[in-house]
Amino acid sequence: MDKKLALFYIFSTVLVSVLAEPVEDKQALLDFLDSMHHSPHVNWEENTSVCQSWRGVTCNSDESRVTALRLPGAGLSGPIPPNTLSRLSALEIVSLRSNGISGPFPDGFSELKNLTSLYLQSNKFSGPLPLDFSVWNNLSVVNLSNNYFNGSIPFSISNLTHLTSLVLANNSLTGEIPDLNIPSLEELNLAYNNLSGVVPKSLLRFPSSAFAGNNLTSATALPPAFPVEPPAVPPGEKSKGLSEPALLGIIIGASVLGFVVIAGFLIVCCYQNADVDVQPMKSQNKQTSLKTESSGSQDKNNKIVFFEGSNLAFDLEDLLRASAEILGKGTFGMTYKAALEDATTVVVKRLKEVTVGKRDFEQQMEVVGRIKHDNVDAVRAYYYSKEEKLIVYDYYQQGSVSAMLHGKGGEGRSALDWDSRLRIAIGAARGIARIHSQHGGKLVHGNIKASNIFINSQGYGCISDIGLATLMSPIPVPAMRTTGYRAPELTDTRKASHASDVYSFGVLVLELLTGKSPINSTEGEQVVHLVRWVNSVVREEWTAEVFDVELLRYPNIEEEMVGMLQIGMACAARIPDQRPKMPDVVRMVEEIRRVNTPNLPSTESRSEVSTPTPRAVDIPSTSVQQ
Repeated sequence: MDKKLALFYIFSTVLVSVLAEPVEDKQALLDFLDSMHHSPHVNWEENTSVCQSWRGVTCNSDESRVTALRLPGAGLSGPIPPNTLSRLSALEIVSLRSNGISGPFPDGFSELKNLTSLYLQSNKFSGPLPLDFSVWNNLSVVNLSNNYFNGSIPFSISNLTHLTSLVLANNSLTGEIPDLNIPSLEELNLAYNNLSGVVPKSLLRFPSSAFAGNNLTSATALPPAFPVEPPAVPPGEKSKGLSEPALLGIIIGASVLGFVVIAGFLIVCCYQNADVDVQPMKSQNKQTSLKTESSGSQDKNNKIVFFEGSNLAFDLEDLLRASAEILGKGTFGMTYKAALEDATTVVVKRLKEVTVGKRDFEQQMEVVGRIKHDNVDAVRAYYYSKEEKLIVYDYYQQGSVSAMLHGKGGEGRSALDWDSRLRIAIGAARGIARIHSQHGGKLVHGNIKASNIFINSQGYGCISDIGLATLMSPIPVPAMRTTGYRAPELTDTRKASHASDVYSFGVLVLELLTGKSPINSTEGEQVVHLVRWVNSVVREEWTAEVFDVELLRYPNIEEEMVGMLQIGMACAARIPDQRPKMPDVVRMVEEIRRVNTPNLPSTESRSEVSTPTPRAVDIPSTSVQQ
């Protein structure tokens, strides 16, 4: 009898769960997914529970309706098919951000009367915004930024009395901003559109950054509150001249002006009589010369040492006299682009805080100078004196990988596609492996980071700044940790190891995959380390959120990106012994995709490589995030 009751209970439970399944909503979601390109890791299957198993889907308490759809960064592309999502009439939250969805704003969304939050940012939507936002009278958050929407901002948005956040930045919207007098509105961003006219008074409480990149004027530019002309003198009275306040204002203004003129005169005189060796302010004078920047006189007995194979021919005076442009200030010193008189362009690194003597410095330079490899930036020459330590490298027109990923000097980032990023990682891995094989396997790079990696003529990563860490003063631990590339066990930069180089390479791989810097500061000034962030995201099964939005436009690369993510996380393991050796890393990154490289020897079979255990790439079913 007990067995019968147990069977009956099981049967009843299964029956209830089947009856509770929102069949129509489930079919609508399947129709939506079947009509769009998507990541293979979206685990929607007809024979599984939409409410209990499907990633990115949330149901109400009795599992009778779907109430939230969150598929950020899921590789979705193409227009949203009609009569699919519009059938989910109980939807309250829609988050399809960071995909490649195109086409106009979906007409069918007008059927979603219960919407409270709409996140469609970072897609390829185009055309006008919906004319009537009033159909969503419960909306509190609208983010349509980073798309290609055009036309005007509908006045109907002002009817959204519960709206707290409206973000329409980085589109092609035109016309005037409507008077969105919504007391509940706490966040507004209309920056970088083609809007014109006047900023309405109701929106002047928001910062100017909310309207940047448009052709707008402030509503405060109205006629002054007081008459411009002075009031007429009453009949029978003569003007008594300037009042006491006016006279006092003139006297004070004249005194201030006189002080400014005298101070300026004194500054000019002092500057003209100052010693010529005063260093210019580099932030204001980017074009300079190495001689002007020199810290002192040069030893005439020391000469520039050129390495074999270098076709450069200049002396120290030529180099110091060359027109130089400051490229940046790095861990070990200032870097310049120097244009010599014979039209040759080189990169010169002026080292600071070198602690070793001339003999040790020259021995290290000889080891580094002997490296001849396509993925290692060759040292062409060096100079050592008591006052100056200079190293000469080739100049790369494209700049560093860091500048390409994150921009530099106010300039935007370059468009690095997946093939380019993959080649950068492959080339850097080959270069580091070659460095580790030198000097009896004792040579270490010690300062691997995106700003020290360039792209060679074949499009592969080429690594620079080799072996300098052992020549310099150790970097204080707090400052060292902020770089984001340093291995956690490394407390003295002079004691870098092969394992710490592998860790730094792992950070570089994660940087290429995410497009994020190794260290990021949040609005609350909280420091976020890239390695920790990636590990936490993957651990919480949000792996699709890791990848750079720029990469989502390229189809059929999900498996390759996941493979590179596995390699990056393995290299950036906290325990040094758990990190792979660099030759194994080279084989792993080359196996991500076979690339035709006829000038390089083929690597060994992948069967000899121990690859990391794959992690599942899932889209979350529940989250408080967008």
